[in-house]
Amino acid sequence: MCSILGIFRQQTGDNLQPLRPLALELSRRQRHRGPDWSGVYVDEAAILVHERLAIVDPAGGAQPMRSADGDLVLAVNGEIYNHRELKASLRQAYDFQTESDCEVISALFREDADIGGWLNRVNGIFAFALWDRGAQRVLIARDPIGVVPLYWGHDGAGRLCVASEMKALADLCDNVAQFPPGHFYDSADGQLVAYYQRPWREHAATVDVRVDPAELREAFEAAVHRQLMCDVPYGVLLSGGLDSSLVAACAARFARKRIEEDDQAEAWWPRLHSFAIGLEGSPDLAAAEVAAEALGTVHHGFTYTQEEGMDAIPEVIRHIETFDVTTIRASTPMFLLARRIKAMGVKMVLSGEGSDEIFGGYLYFHKAPNAREFHEELVRKIDALHNYDCLRANKSMMAWGVEPRVPFLDVAFMEVAMKMDASAKMVGMRADGTVRIEKAVLREAFEGYLPDSILWRQKEQFSDGVGYGWIDGLKDDAEATVSDAQLAEAAARFPINTPVTKEGYWYRELFEQQFPGDACARTVPGGKSIACSTETALAWDASFSNAADPSGRAMRGVHQAANA
Repeated sequence: MCSILGIFRQQTGDNLQPLRPLALELSRRQRHRGPDWSGVYVDEAAILVHERLAIVDPAGGAQPMRSADGDLVLAVNGEIYNHRELKASLRQAYDFQTESDCEVISALFREDADIGGWLNRVNGIFAFALWDRGAQRVLIARDPIGVVPLYWGHDGAGRLCVASEMKALADLCDNVAQFPPGHFYDSADGQLVAYYQRPWREHAATVDVRVDPAELREAFEAAVHRQLMCDVPYGVLLSGGLDSSLVAACAARFARKRIEEDDQAEAWWPRLHSFAIGLEGSPDLAAAEVAAEALGTVHHGFTYTQEEGMDAIPEVIRHIETFDVTTIRASTPMFLLARRIKAMGVKMVLSGEGSDEIFGGYLYFHKAPNAREFHEELVRKIDALHNYDCLRANKSMMAWGVEPRVPFLDVAFMEVAMKMDASAKMVGMRADGTVRIEKAVLREAFEGYLPDSILWRQKEQFSDGVGYGWIDGLKDDAEATVSDAQLAEAAARFPINTPVTKEGYWYRELFEQQFPGDACARTVPGGKSIACSTETALAWDASFSNAADPSGRAMRGVHQAANA
């Protein structure tokens, strides 16, 4: 994974070549994402700059990639997991210039005019800009869920600009905004098109659809297997919760063989390493040790202090580009962990994001009144992932040049997991009188893969699991930093997405120092920072409907009772 930056002229006669130094300086602000090499392409109408983190084909695969005739220029941030299948399916010959998994995008563009059609065939995480010099045309696209970040806007001269992170565009574009997931923009017609549309988004398409546990398990194993495509040392994030432990369990089954050679050769790095972090005595560190022992991973559990976490907050906000309370709480230990992982020479990790959104793992789902509302909330949560967990995982890790991959959000796995009737995912009473807890359908599919203490461990938010003292310390620090008078005047100081707590005010102030202006503030979702995404979902539990604290511990009657 890497970073991209593009500037494209909108008026004939505008020569972009003098902007090369500016483009290089803007791209340098993202170089933490791609510390291995820099590449630049410039002509009169387009500039593309790429900062590379070499994961696949590290000896080759430099970007921007050019077609053999020089007409197509491609800059990609991401991984295309099914690139070999896509290459094999090409109907016309394409003269590939590298072994990169991403170059197949140029081949698909040249062969097929149906952009949405071929984008839906791609299984990967990506944000790219493709310049067709002959046609003076640019194509910009982002992966279906928004695992990879992308921003765009226009500079003062009206030029179209894109970048992997907002910090590269904040001083250049007054209208900087997120490029939406699952969309493409084609300058040929000037339209922004939603290409990722799935039947399972509508509850009616899932009614009475059953998925066998074996089908669910095999689909997830296949997703993990695909995402082990890697030519550099890698590992897994292992908090000891269900999701990360399942990722690690599946990865451990494939780690000894090289995926890019169809499992016929020994892996270059056959020992699977796992990583966890927390305050001294945290629940996650203890659970991760149990899971690692059962799976046989080479485990590395790191601790951090409350002071180290507090000291990192301003830098964390600069990297993750949000003032959302939950995201900052969870990003900080992840940011610190990424630095440790980088120091060990690991460049890619698998992580467990997305499972809670697909299976209803958040504790407020216990209150869902029926399958339809349960399913509709899943879809809303998936649609919001790019603002929260995907943003956190990607930017916290990429701050240190470590690429996170998320098998639960593999598009082929999601087709299986989201097509099932939501009633199979809901909590409730079994015939024998025992309680069927959240994500039971996933746990049951993986019986025997993990110790029961891990397989049936109840949900902890990451910011809780690293140690309950972490959140309490943040609140105390915010109380000492922000006065009652400041909070009372928050609406006047921050009229856009006004913070409602002192902790939120503190983060917003730090964000404003680094990303001033209304446009930057609007890239962060509005409303309270809470686990649920809509008032409909909040109505499931009146005690949670007005909660300003997004910690999982705020779920009265669910989390406290389960952990009493």
